Amino acid sequence: MTLNHQEIELIDSFEQIAVDIYPTAKDGSKAVAQEIAALIKERQGSNKPVVLGLATGSTPKYLYAELVRLHKEEGLSFKNVITFNLDEYYPLEADALQSYNRFMKEQLFNHIDIPAENCHVPDGTLPKEKVKEYAAEYERRIEAAGGIDLQILGIGTNGHIGFNEPGSTLTSHTRLVTLDNATRQANAFEFANMSQVPRLAITMGLSTIFKAKRIILLAWGTHKAKIVRRSVEGHSTDQVPASLLQQHPDCKFVIDEQAAEELTRFKEPWLTGDCEWTPKLRRKAVTNLALKLNKPILMLTDRDYNENGLNDLIVQYGSAYELNIEEFNGIRDTITGWPGGKPGAQLPSHPERSEPLHKRVLIFSPHPDDDIISMGGTFIRLHEQGHDVHVAYQTSGNIAVTDEFVLRFIDFAVGFEGMFDIDRSKSSQILEDAKAFLRVKKPSQKDTPEIRAIKGLIRRGEAKATCRYVGIPETNIHYQNLPFYETGTIEKKPMGEEDIQMTVDLLREVKPQQIFCAGDLADPHGTHKVCLDIIFAALERLKHEDFMKDCWVWLYKGAWQEWNIHEIEMAVPMSPDQVLQKRLGIFIHQSQKDVVPFQGTDLREFWERAEDRNANTANLYDQLGLQKYAAMEAFVRYHFM
Repeated sequence: MTLNHQEIELIDSFEQIAVDIYPTAKDGSKAVAQEIAALIKERQGSNKPVVLGLATGSTPKYLYAELVRLHKEEGLSFKNVITFNLDEYYPLEADALQSYNRFMKEQLFNHIDIPAENCHVPDGTLPKEKVKEYAAEYERRIEAAGGIDLQILGIGTNGHIGFNEPGSTLTSHTRLVTLDNATRQANAFEFANMSQVPRLAITMGLSTIFKAKRIILLAWGTHKAKIVRRSVEGHSTDQVPASLLQQHPDCKFVIDEQAAEELTRFKEPWLTGDCEWTPKLRRKAVTNLALKLNKPILMLTDRDYNENGLNDLIVQYGSAYELNIEEFNGIRDTITGWPGGKPGAQLPSHPERSEPLHKRVLIFSPHPDDDIISMGGTFIRLHEQGHDVHVAYQTSGNIAVTDEFVLRFIDFAVGFEGMFDIDRSKSSQILEDAKAFLRVKKPSQKDTPEIRAIKGLIRRGEAKATCRYVGIPETNIHYQNLPFYETGTIEKKPMGEEDIQMTVDLLREVKPQQIFCAGDLADPHGTHKVCLDIIFAALERLKHEDFMKDCWVWLYKGAWQEWNIHEIEMAVPMSPDQVLQKRLGIFIHQSQKDVVPFQGTDLREFWERAEDRNANTANLYDQLGLQKYAAMEAFVRYHFM
């Protein structure tokens, strides 16, 4: 959407900080990398150093990767660069897997020509009584270097910047802080369990950050959208530390389209100026208005539209009545109990085709439980309605199995062999070695290949049991174990040629007429995004093959989020009994029940998340005046041709 001057002024009336929005995180990161490169070259031209303030976490990874590329492929030198990092966990060894010292070396410092003495990351190994003195010295080093020229920031879901949690003041300096529980939960995926997440950290203060001559805050993904809006459009308050950046003279946010979803210019663009009323935007406006006023769609009036900035829409249609009828019917037609198409019925408005009567269906599941958690009711219904359903488990999911759960299985296996006097000395030795390792395993250690194999086997068994529960034959189960995932750590490799080729081969083998895959990009660990990119890359290669010309692709959301009501193109309702049937299917994944590693900030178990999410979708349809169901699973069609 092209913005004219008047629209920009209207946007400025909402947004109190400059915001640059890019299609993807990679696009935004490349733009920021170019700014950094230009600053470095400018200072090189005058033989002066440049001082960068750097952030850690998943947000700046693409930025650092692009800086490394600029160094290796375009000769960008970092010899005149001095860096100061925002923060570090405390206490934590510098070489721990979760250490920000280690992160910076692996992501950036080890791959460029920056002098080691120019790199400063807070020391998380100091005795506690020496931290205050060390923090003051950290401040002095920044001042001695000439101050920070450009500070890179990320943002937490509670608005923290660095580890300055809600309540931090603008006068705060580098110091030891207590981490908010929400922050610890968000970062728990980096550790074996919540108890190992440090409760303290050393962080630059807000005063230190605000002394930077220029600040760029990065934010990617839908899970950052709400806090971005609060920071950019809300009041400047220490309860949302990032919102205080409204007071900085040279600050901007660089975000992707997903992180921009809650900004007024995206959520309600009609309030920021003229807009093009596409069918999708029209549905968004009508459903938003109905939910905002707590009215069914058919009860909305001309006055409701006029008083909420939607007069142009009424002018286009002539009256609320005509508009309401059209949108009500469109949303009604997304509801179907036949996700594979209704046999013997030619319904032009039905989400799926009626023919062929029995389809070959391929469900891609990023982890071994996403199929039953995200679309369990649809999964079961597809099988019951006679479709040839296949499931592809894209990754082993091994890192999401606790050490305690492994020990439980090892004890069973060793005990089983002992009880029946089975001579399996080699396997017994492997199990004993694994058990011995887990007894002394440190938080900074990654699992041995044998333990990863055991954890993967546990999850494979649960996935197989789920398919057996649904009624899927073993011949229709495909364990891909995509290589990008098999690092033994949270940090995954980028998708590679082997990942894509394995998916291409599977698609050629199954020749599906209907595909379901996870479009949930809110997964905080990124596995869903990589899995989806691999599928899209495979579809791009195969799109001209005959079998793909009769294939439709549907995207489901995972345990983290649901589609917005105006986006849904197929909604599969569930009765109370079907909700219970799905719950029992999720319970099969015992390794993911009760205590789940890496579950993010949501403390609910996955079955609770799924039920609440599905019930909420059904309630939204009810609020809009449609049929009332116990729950609904929602899908959006992806067009790859």
